[in-house]
Amino acid sequence: MKPCSLTLFAAACLASSLDAAFYGAAPDANHPWAVHDENRPQPPRVEPAAVVGGAPSDAVVLFDGTEESFGNWVHARPEEKRKADWVVQDGYLLAVRGAGYIQTKEQFSDCQLHIEWSHAQQLPGEGQKRGNSGVFLPGGIEVQVLDNFNNPTYPDGSAGAVYGVMPPAVNALRAPGQWQSYDIIYRRPIVRDGVSLDEGSMTVLVNGVVVQDSTPLDGGGGHKKRKPLNQPYPDVGPVALQDHGNPVRYRNIWLRPLRPRPADGGTDGRLSAAATTAKRAEIGAEVRASAANMQGWDQMMRLLESQMYASNSAAWDVCNRQVSESVEQFKDLSTKELEIQRQQVMDLHHALSYLQRFDIIAADYKPAKELREIADGLGWLKQK
Repeated sequence: MKPCSLTLFAAACLASSLDAAFYGAAPDANHPWAVHDENRPQPPRVEPAAVVGGAPSDAVVLFDGTEESFGNWVHARPEEKRKADWVVQDGYLLAVRGAGYIQTKEQFSDCQLHIEWSHAQQLPGEGQKRGNSGVFLPGGIEVQVLDNFNNPTYPDGSAGAVYGVMPPAVNALRAPGQWQSYDIIYRRPIVRDGVSLDEGSMTVLVNGVVVQDSTPLDGGGGHKKRKPLNQPYPDVGPVALQDHGNPVRYRNIWLRPLRPRPADGGTDGRLSAAATTAKRAEIGAEVRASAANMQGWDQMMRLLESQMYASNSAAWDVCNRQVSESVEQFKDLSTKELEIQRQQVMDLHHALSYLQRFDIIAADYKPAKELREIADGLGWLKQK
C-alpha cells in the first residue's frame, strides 16, 4: 500500500478526522465511548416551543385545553362509584368533589412533566384543607398541590413537596387566582430482586424556581408512613391528578420521556463492566463495517480506530499488514519524499502512540518503534 501524496485540503480533512479518532481518553471498563468520541450518536433535534412553558416538538401533549385532549385521561374510579366527573371548561380541567382521581390512558416511565394549576380564588380552610390536590408520577409518587401562599402546613406536605419525603426548598407560589407552573423531572426507583439499584430522584421547579434538586425518593413516601427502599416499582405507569375535594384547575399538561439510565439499558454514563463490553463490541463492529467500504490508507486508519473498542483478530491481521507495509515504504523514502508525506507519517505515529498509551496495542510494537525513529530523526517530535 503506497503512501499517497495529499492536497492541502485533503490533508486538512484527514488530519481533522484523525484528531477526532485518537483525541480524548480511550474507552475503558465502564465507558464504551472515548472522550469526545465522534462515533457516539448525535443528540436528536428537538424544536423548543415558541413560548416558555409550551410543549416542545417531541412532547406528548396530555391536555391542551380542549375536550378532545381530555380523551387522553380516564377516571380511575368506576362510574358507578363516582358522584361526579372532572370537567373541561374555559380551557382547563376542573377537579370536582366526588369524582376521584383521573389518570392518563398512556403509561410512562422516567419523564419531564410540565403542568399548570390554580385556584380561582383563596378557598376557605387552613393547612391541608385549602386547595388540596396532587400530581402523581408513574409508580404513585406525589408532588403536592396546595394553596400555601399564606397558609403554612407540615412542610413535607407543602406545595412543591415530594409528599411525605422532602419539603420544597422555598415557597415560590403566586397568590390564589394566578396560575402556578410545575416542571418536574422524575426518575423512578429501580429495584430488582429486592435490591435497590437506584432510589430514584425528583427535580421540581415551581414558577421557574428550583424547589427540589435531584431529591432522592427515599422509598417514595406517602401519608403518615415511610416506604422501604427495596419495594418494587413498575417500569411504567400513568400520570394521575388527585381529587381531594377542592376545585383545583389544571391546564397545559405535557410530558417528555427521558433517555434510559444505565440500569435501564441506557448507554450514556458509567456502565457496568458487562454492559460496557457488550456496547464496545457493538461499536467496534460498526466501525469495522464502515472500514469495509474504504480502501488503502483510509481503511487502515479506520481499522486501527476499531481496535479502541474491541480487539478483533481478523481486522488486526489486515490492519497490521497495512501498517507494516506503510512503515516499510516510509523507510525507503528520501528525506525530501518524507517531507511530502509528513502529514501521513505523523498521523500514523499519533494513532499508534495513542493506542500504545491506552494499552490497546503492545508497547514494543515494532512498526510504531520504527515510525517513531523516522519522525524523531527528522526532528518532527521535538517540543514546540
